[in-house]
Formats: sequence, C-alpha cells, structure tokens
Amino acid sequence: MHKVKGTGQTPGIHHLILDNGITVIVRENPSADVIAGRFFLKNSGSIWETREKAGLSNLLATVITKGTQRLSSVEIAEAVESIGASLGADAASDYLVMSLKTVSADFHPMLELMAEIMRSPSFPEAEITLEKRLIAQNIRSQQEQPFNVAFNQLREAMYPNHPYGVSVLGTPESLSKLRQEDLQKYHQTHFRPDNLIVSLSGRITVDEGMRLIDKTFGDWQVPSESVNSPIFPILTPCPSQNLIFQETQQSIVMLGYLTVGVKSPDYAALKLLSTYLGNGLSSRLFVELREKRGLAYDVSAVYPTRLETSQFVVYIGTAPQNTTIALEGLQGETERLSECLLTPEELQTAKNKLLGQYALGKQTNSEVAQLYGWYETLGLGIEFDQDFQEKINQVTPEKAQQVAKDYLLSPYLSVVGPESALAQI
Repeated sequence: MHKVKGTGQTPGIHHLILDNGITVIVRENPSADVIAGRFFLKNSGSIWETREKAGLSNLLATVITKGTQRLSSVEIAEAVESIGASLGADAASDYLVMSLKTVSADFHPMLELMAEIMRSPSFPEAEITLEKRLIAQNIRSQQEQPFNVAFNQLREAMYPNHPYGVSVLGTPESLSKLRQEDLQKYHQTHFRPDNLIVSLSGRITVDEGMRLIDKTFGDWQVPSESVNSPIFPILTPCPSQNLIFQETQQSIVMLGYLTVGVKSPDYAALKLLSTYLGNGLSSRLFVELREKRGLAYDVSAVYPTRLETSQFVVYIGTAPQNTTIALEGLQGETERLSECLLTPEELQTAKNKLLGQYALGKQTNSEVAQLYGWYETLGLGIEFDQDFQEKINQVTPEKAQQVAKDYLLSPYLSVVGPESALAQI
C-alpha cells in the first residue's frame, strides 16, 4: 500500500492520500468501541444538476442503498440491521455523502458492504418508482407549509438560472422525468476514487484504517476522462418582492441578502453576524422583536455554508395584523448592523456563543467524521477547523460593520400570509 501525507497536519488527525487519489482522514478515538465513517463525493451534489434534472442527486442518495449487482435491498438491510449498524446516504447542494457507523469488530464487513454499494449499485426500477413517489409526497407537503413556500420563493428570486435556486428535492416536473439511466450516468460521472474523501473517527488506528480502506477501495481505477466543472451564472443583487397568498394563521416574512461562499475573507464575519442577530433566545432579533415587542411567534437568521454565492436570510412568523410592523422591525434590526458598531461586549458574547456551539458539535465520532470530511470536500482542508476559530476571534466591531454595509442593505422580500396581511405591504 502506498500513501502520502497531506499538507496542513492537525494534531490528532491524520490526512493521507492513496495512489488512486482517495483522500483518507483518520481520527483515533479509543474512548468508545465505535467507528463512524463519512464517504464524501466532492464535485457532486445538486449544484451539478441542470434545471431539467433537478433532484437527481437526492434521488440517487435514496436509491443507492437499495441494491447492488449482487445484493437486493432486503439483503443489504438485513446485513446492516442484524448487527445494529447504520448505513445511509444524503445529498446536499455541494456534495454527496454516505455514512457508516458500527462497533469496531464489525467495521471491516460493513466497510466492504459500503464499497460494494458505492462501486456497483443496481438502481432497481421498482425502488426508483417508490422513492420518486415518496419524494413527490414530500414536495407536496412542503408546498402546504408557509415557511417552506416563503423560502422556496425567496431562493428562486435570489438564484435565477442557478442550481442553488432549486430545492435539493427537485421539482414535481423534473422529478417525474428522472430515469434509471440518469442515475447510472450520474454515478458513472461522480463516483470515482479521485473524487472520494473517506473520513473515519473512532476506535481505529491510522495504520489499520489505511489498510482497510486500501483493501476495499485501493483497486478502484481512475477513469480516463476528467470531470468538467459546471459554469455558474454571475449573481448580482436585484432585490424583488414576492407576496404569496395563503390562508394561514400567521404571516411568514423573509428577507434575503446575496452574500459569499465559505472561501471568502468575509465568511467568518457573516457567520458571526448571523449568530448575533438570530441564533437562540438571547439573540438580537429574539430579544427585540419577540420579548420586547411581542411581534414574533418565531424569529431567526441563517447563513448556510456554501461553496458558491450564499444567502443571508432573516425571517419572522407574526400575526397577520402585524405583518408590516414586523417587516419594518426585521429590516431595521438587520440594517442597524451597518449603522451602529457592535460593542465589544456584544461581539464577544456572539463569539462565545458561536464557538461554544461549534465545540459542542464535535462531541461524537459521527460529528467529527462529518466535520473533517466536509471541510476537505469543500477544499478548505482539515486545518480549517482551527482556522475558522481563529478567524472568528479576529473579527472586530469595525470589520463586522463593514461586512454588514457590503452585504446586508439590499434585501429580497418574500411574504406568505392571508390577503389581509399582504394588503398592508
């Protein structure tokens, strides 16, 4: 077995590369007799889909564990459940990931099963039909939920002709057209060793982890053709209003701001502003709009980590008669970030909250395997674990205000509510 140490070594985390391009990350943790693995496919996910094939990554993730050239769906399920292990797959905007968790004694046979599923799935027609039906039901259910309706409209307005503008589930129209050959082609294109990142955490040594990964995946050959990266449209803020009538008990008001991806120098400050503004019961939005003014059933801010242009979203659920005043309050609190410097105390509180939650998100082997594999998949490297914390601590009140001025002044608006609420806007 040949392996090469990667750059940017992090204490306690081993980063190596097999001859066929597979990246392996191992974190030794003998404290519990468990091994968790994440198998990331970079250069994949819904961002690689066309509008006509939207939902393809998600459909593949639901079907890939339902059969191989040798095993049926039932046989796979029995192999996993008979020993109390777990095995699954998920699709996201910027990647696909398969997960595995088992006691250490069963890790090798489960790893062999994972390799078989990843390398030779059969995509049975019956399973495709069933999963498409279940996904379609999920899409219909979301279309009845005011929050999802508002968010879908906001996303479509912010990302015209961009893959981020469509749910990872796809649309009813695109889902209905997906076929077995689409899954086969997607698998052939994206499932390849130089696209694979294996992240392990648990009772396993780096040598044993490398030996088993090499044994199960080492003979996987890199295809001769390369993967051509998609070309994305340039996004520039073009604020719009979307008012959607729905007979609901509350209005959902959302403001969205085009921002930047995870590799931007402004990422840390935006993450911190999101935490300050709308994370938890002590956040600015919760205290000002719910506790003091009684306007909110629910209020928050989100800033998802994305490879490409991301979005900063603030939202509030309010009584229909308060729709206008809630909108004014939501926008006012967001714009305040560009008008007023945060005090050192406010900023430090937000830093403590964000970094505390970050630390709590690394308690289990599954969380650790997920985090380090995710960072590697995004092209950040495992050293981003430390870099991120350092960058958060380096954010000054002046930097936070400048980032707010740069990104949080041109909102897209999406409101869902009864006719009486929409008439106020």
